[in-house]
Amino acid sequence: MFNTKLPTLNELPSSAQLLRSTVIALIAAGVLLVTVVMPSEYAIDPTGVGRVLGLTQMGEIKLQLAEEAVADEAAAQNGATAPAVAAASTAPTATPAPASVQPALIPVHAAPADQAQPAAPQPKVTGQQHEMSITLMPNQGAEIKLEMKQGAKVNYRWIANGGVVNYDTHGDPYDAPRDFYHGYGKGRATPENSGVLEAAFDGKHGWFWRNRTNKPVTVILRTQGDYIDIKRVI
Repeated sequence: MFNTKLPTLNELPSSAQLLRSTVIALIAAGVLLVTVVMPSEYAIDPTGVGRVLGLTQMGEIKLQLAEEAVADEAAAQNGATAPAVAAASTAPTATPAPASVQPALIPVHAAPADQAQPAAPQPKVTGQQHEMSITLMPNQGAEIKLEMKQGAKVNYRWIANGGVVNYDTHGDPYDAPRDFYHGYGKGRATPENSGVLEAAFDGKHGWFWRNRTNKPVTVILRTQGDYIDIKRVI
């Protein structure tokens, strides 16, 4: 058993010292709140230190992503009743050659019926391809969705023509629950994006864009692959 020496009254901090330590701790906490917590969490930077340290930008990203998540939820609720916008298909169509350039037919002797060869199968065109464009005014958002089966794949590319947008690529199954969210990727101040979108389930999958700049931005989307339909839902 150890005997611990009790501190004397002279060794204990005085009331003035305790008060001074408390005041210093409160001041330090207040400084951290104003210069670190408020800029990084709420994009509020009264001193300007947060922007110098890059914390205010972090807070702005958090707030924008939160707003877009709310917009995505509203889009999922209204997507089933929103009017469809017809998409102009860019799939190439076969056109007959002009009469002046039709190849000459060369007569050949018909082979006996028992030697006739079956015609070579013609290649089948699978999937669809479309191009759609949307002009977004400052702070305006829009969404385009593809109806796809699970495992279906679509090659896509979109371009913010001369500008940048925030985007969120996500999907919703048929009859999705209210708070359902499945994301494929998102970004901020992005001029373009491309890749392969593979449906994780039967339902609607696509892109939500928002223009956070002070001028109109036109988003051009090109898709090619295995999907049932394409619609603008917002």
